[in-house]
Amino acid sequence: MKQVGPGSLRCSWAEPAKQLEYSDRVICSVVLWKTENCGRRKIVFASLARRRMVTGYKQEYVYKHPWERVTSASWRKFADAENKRILSHILEVDMLNHSLDSSNGILRTTRAITVHCPGPWFVRKIVGQDMCHCVESTVVDARSRSMQLISKNISLQKFIEVQEMTRYDPHPDNPAGWTLCRQETSIRIKPFSALASMAEKVEQRCAERFLQNSGKSKEVMERICKYLEAESSGFSL
Repeated sequence: MKQVGPGSLRCSWAEPAKQLEYSDRVICSVVLWKTENCGRRKIVFASLARRRMVTGYKQEYVYKHPWERVTSASWRKFADAENKRILSHILEVDMLNHSLDSSNGILRTTRAITVHCPGPWFVRKIVGQDMCHCVESTVVDARSRSMQLISKNISLQKFIEVQEMTRYDPHPDNPAGWTLCRQETSIRIKPFSALASMAEKVEQRCAERFLQNSGKSKEVMERICKYLEAESSGFSL
């Protein structure tokens, strides 16, 4: 007889434990074994470690400006000195590459973005740094008038995974004059990291901080859109 997994579970034969992930976000170490008497295979849950759902949120915002103006504002968001003061969590932005497909007019870009480490102060103490490096991939289809940005962290990945997706599309109620911004963010603390024991608190604090920063970003976008509107009309602000 051989002991398998935690506790006193015993069986005559066992395959190596396998990691399975179920839709209800429960991770189990699964051991396949056969009994001494009939040789039938059974699945035994030798250990059970519950992992919480990923913290995330979705939000929508309507810019009462045409799609072309809003997407232009998106490109200019990090350039102005006044914007940098408002978006103080952004430390550095660098263009890594960009390409334009002349056959379909689709623009693709990749930018490196360095931000202050998300979450409360004690997270920075645990991870040992106060900066986080991210990559932003953007696809702009001028013909269909769509712009999508996806940002992911590439540092601190052994502690936390963050992904933010933003889309700008013409508003269905006023395609010529308004733009619908849809944003979806997911935050997940790695289950076996140094932050796992406080995962719920850290994820919630990160979500609150991201929502605050999102509000600042919208403020900057609105200001740039108004500037571009005045510029196109021959006025100055």
